[in-house]
Amino acid sequence: MGSREALTTGAPDDGASHTFIARQPILDRDEKIVGYELLSRADAETDHAPARHTRESDSVLLFHALSNFGADTLFGDKDAFVNASLDALDGEHLELIHPERIVIEIADRAPAGRIAEIGEQLAALRERGFRLAGGGWMLDDAFRAWLPLLGHLKIDVRELPPRDAQRLLGLAALNNKLRLVAERVETREVFERYRDLGFHLFQGYYFQRPRTLGTRSISPAHGNVLQLMDLTRREADASAIEAVLKRDPALSFKLLRYINSSGFGLMCEVTSFRHAVMILGYAKLFRWLAVLFATVGANSVPPALARTVITRGRLMELLALKLLPRDQCDNAFVVGIFSALDAMLGMPMQQVLATLALPAEVTDALLEHTGVYGPFLHLVEACEGGDFNRLGDLALALQLEPYSVSEAHMSALAWTETLGV
Repeated sequence: MGSREALTTGAPDDGASHTFIARQPILDRDEKIVGYELLSRADAETDHAPARHTRESDSVLLFHALSNFGADTLFGDKDAFVNASLDALDGEHLELIHPERIVIEIADRAPAGRIAEIGEQLAALRERGFRLAGGGWMLDDAFRAWLPLLGHLKIDVRELPPRDAQRLLGLAALNNKLRLVAERVETREVFERYRDLGFHLFQGYYFQRPRTLGTRSISPAHGNVLQLMDLTRREADASAIEAVLKRDPALSFKLLRYINSSGFGLMCEVTSFRHAVMILGYAKLFRWLAVLFATVGANSVPPALARTVITRGRLMELLALKLLPRDQCDNAFVVGIFSALDAMLGMPMQQVLATLALPAEVTDALLEHTGVYGPFLHLVEACEGGDFNRLGDLALALQLEPYSVSEAHMSALAWTETLGV
């Protein structure tokens, strides 16, 4: 599957903060990939997931998948199989995503005293649209009530007794929605054996070992995340939330990537930060921020670079207000604040923008300095660099007086100072 973002395999060499996730393909009887299991990785060299799944580790994996990589990068138009511990089945991180493309794998068996309780949680997840996968231990009579809720049974076939294989096939025949997944398929012979028996899907080293992908991640400031959590909890006006997003390029970048990922390929076009807040709603935005706060690292955008792009965004907005309709000026701010994403993330701008759903006129400006916002970006960069001869020519081309551009620049600098960046 083609990646829409610059990913790394192996150890990064730039000393930057990176996030890692491994994926292993799941194939059908025709050996076509239908999904990927997503697995936590601590670093590029680790070849196994944490020994024990926890509510925290499950939520961090899902957050990284949506906000640091993006759904298109990790599984494209396929399904994502994500492990969930029993304590994470009612986790708020599951509220962050559309369920249609997610298969939740129940990572461990419930103790006898919790079987009924967990069954109710599984039924609620199924009602919301998630598909569920269990392991071979669900053949125990104690878990009989769970079987109608399952869409997949994942079976380690390395030592599967023939009697159990026949019982599995009988269960699948009784429930035509139940798909049997042969795990640990390590040879062609094993694949053909279970394909001929009637298993539906296959996963194992014969096809591919889990492949670790890495992406550079930037972190927003803790204070901004906390402030946004407070504003969303109080259901403050969207303009107050938008103001915080405008002063933190890392936070706004992650939010727009999350919105794109949470749509799983629907490519919702976000026209402003206010629009982003309206799409999510307060409850989902708060949940996203809560998970973000738990994962924020030390690799925030350098303050000098943050001040530069924030000032650039504000100046773009002020200049656009002189010439463009008000609803286009929000995009001018987005162009300015995202104009150094390549420097922030250490990858080409084209690869960064592939992870976002932005209007074409915004991407044209960021990639080529063309379109309706391109001349404004040229002008702002000339203003920053003190290239007054070029500034004058660019200003006149937009029918702006050079002195009015200078006034707007001073205003933008003052506005950035009020943010305390």
